[in-house]
Amino acid sequence: MPKRSDDAEEKPKAITSYTIKLDDAQMGKLQAACAAKHWETAEVPYARFAFKGPKVNVTAYTSGKVVVAGKDTEDFVQNVIEAEVTGAPKLGYDEVLHPDWFEAHAGLDESGKGDLFGPVVAATVIAGEEAVRAWQKAGVRDSKTIVDAQILKLDDLIRATPGVVVESRYMDMAEYNRVMARPYASLNRLLASHHADALDAALKKKWVPRGLLDQFSKEPLVQREMKKKGLERFDLQMRTKAEEDPVVAAASIVARAEFVRIMHALSREFGDKLQKGAGAPAKAQAFVLIEKFGAKALGHFAKLHFRTCYEVVSAMGKLDELPLPVPKEKTEWKR
Repeated sequence: MPKRSDDAEEKPKAITSYTIKLDDAQMGKLQAACAAKHWETAEVPYARFAFKGPKVNVTAYTSGKVVVAGKDTEDFVQNVIEAEVTGAPKLGYDEVLHPDWFEAHAGLDESGKGDLFGPVVAATVIAGEEAVRAWQKAGVRDSKTIVDAQILKLDDLIRATPGVVVESRYMDMAEYNRVMARPYASLNRLLASHHADALDAALKKKWVPRGLLDQFSKEPLVQREMKKKGLERFDLQMRTKAEEDPVVAAASIVARAEFVRIMHALSREFGDKLQKGAGAPAKAQAFVLIEKFGAKALGHFAKLHFRTCYEVVSAMGKLDELPLPVPKEKTEWKR
């Protein structure tokens, strides 16, 4: 089997130097913190004090400027300067490491792609510096790390933030299954179309020159859809783990919140809380659903192109009632 060469995750480059201005009281705290580590002191011209750690050097000048340099710069800034000295975690540090987070831009993400039940939701959020600062304080981050109740609260916060544009796109399950039943249908292409639609609608409300997409395909599928809409001037970048960007994180929350609301509605119709994902609990519910409502009703709740649906319908002898194509053999990729 072919070996995939493009599976390496992109990681933000670590910084190895950092400069900050401190007052006298903060200088005292920093000196005490370094001394407590029993690091070697150093003589540096015009320096108030200087320390040499195992993988980082700290120099504090009489002007109040402090320079941190070395492989452990990030760790030292977060765990000493921010946690012990300034008491201002993340905000100042993020501006040094990720200044692009604070520029007005679009963030794109989706939810529901890997879930048996419910649609696929794509969301675009456009925001700038003030919104990002407020969201960082409120705990906006990758939606996968947040429980549903908090997701809905943060979604309200994001939508209510002044100057922010929010757009989302999805299909109801009947339409989704009709589209995905067409010859050569592709979930990634459908998702790309949703992303392009949401982005286009958002940009018509507030133009920004660039955006960041949490990468779901190695192919530039969204960019192709954007070209159809005349969005060639817009610079859409994509990478894995893009939710580190607060605006992409906001888009992930908006998409997940929309998905959660739809799942709540479907759960009420089903009579029990539908399981997320596509594992054994969701598969067990598919059996119950067919027993309760009949095989044809499965398409009102589930993504019929999932292998799980064929397996359940086939196992129950209901393919005459809901004829689903035999799924293709799974492709195993070597890493």
